[in-house]
Amino acid sequence: MSYRREHRGSRSSLFDGLEEGGLSASSSYSHETNDHDNERAVESLQDRVLLLKRVTGDIHEEVESHNRLLDRMGNDMDSSRGVMSGTMDRFKMVFEKKSNRRMCTLVMCFVVSFLIILYLIRMLRYFTLG
Repeated sequence: MSYRREHRGSRSSLFDGLEEGGLSASSSYSHETNDHDNERAVESLQDRVLLLKRVTGDIHEEVESHNRLLDRMGNDMDSSRGVMSGTMDRFKMVFEKKSNRRMCTLVMCFVVSFLIILYLIRMLRYFTLG
C-alpha cells in the first residue's frame, strides 16, 4: 500500500504545475518550438526547390544545345549524302566504258603497289633501328 501512496504522491507532484497557468506556458513554448522547426523545414524545402529548378534549367539548356547540334549534323549528313550520290554516279559512268575500266584498274594497281612498297620501307626501318 505504501507503494500506491508513493506513486500517487509522485504523480500529484508531477501535475502540481498544471493548474490554470501552468499548462498554457509549457504549451506555448512547445508551439513556438514547433513553429520554429517548421519554418526551418520550409526554408530548407525552398532551398531544395530552388536548387532543383536551377538543375532542371541547366538540363533544359543542355538538351536544347544538343538538339541544335543534332539538327546541324543531320543537315550536314544530308548534304554529304547528295555529294556521295553524285560521286557514285560518276563512278558508274567511268565503269560503263571498257577503256575507262582498264584505266581505273591500272590506277588502282599503282596505288596498291605504292602502299605495299611504303609498308615494306617502314618495316625495314623498324627492324634496322630496333
